[in-house]
Amino acid sequence: MIDKNNIPRHIAIIMDGNGRWAKKNGLARTTGHKEGFKRVREIIEAAVKLGIKAVTFFAFSTENWSRPKQEVDMLMRYLGDTLEKQVKELQKNNVRLLVIGKNEPLPKKLQAKLRKAEEATKNNAALTVVLALNYGSRQEIVDAAMKFARDALKDETKIDRLDVDTFSRYLYTAGLPDPDLLIRTSGEMRLSNFLLWQLSYAELYFPKIYWPDFHFQDLERAIKVYQKRERRFGGIDAVKKDN
Repeated sequence: MIDKNNIPRHIAIIMDGNGRWAKKNGLARTTGHKEGFKRVREIIEAAVKLGIKAVTFFAFSTENWSRPKQEVDMLMRYLGDTLEKQVKELQKNNVRLLVIGKNEPLPKKLQAKLRKAEEATKNNAALTVVLALNYGSRQEIVDAAMKFARDALKDETKIDRLDVDTFSRYLYTAGLPDPDLLIRTSGEMRLSNFLLWQLSYAELYFPKIYWPDFHFQDLERAIKVYQKRERRFGGIDAVKKDN
């Protein structure tokens, strides 16, 4: 059984293996991505039931633009269509949507739909779903450094006041707790330029199944593994963190 008193506050997910799942099943890569979107909806519903406060999905990296144009175009269209259909569901479940990453060169229509969904759900509080879209962690850190530098030049802050907590407030994820658990499906064991700052003390879990095969019970299994680990945060004794 899952210990309801030790639920990770924030889970980050690298949804890996859509294309390989499709190939294994003799299907087009785009079919794998569409099936992957279904798992996103399922995991959001599960997160609400489990009392998780935030889930971040790595949907599209800054490096993914190198994929075939047809595949990228389909992903963008399907994401926009899915988003329009799911806003009412997010509202019903009291779920907030937050999008992180660079706007350009995302399609203008998709940008507008993302802004509309964020605005419509901004006051929801049961769960924050973070969509990392056209996202790269190194660029996020550079952007944060530039924002801090601009504030320092305008005398809105002092350079000698910069510390870890202050810098974190300049990141795209400002206001969110750092992830307690990272899940990357397909068995690959890399961070792939994802939340490098925020994952500093996260527990890492690498199931071998592809993302389209990752269901509610697999999320529960990941949480059970997380709950068996001792989190020391650099110390000697395990540290208990309030949820």
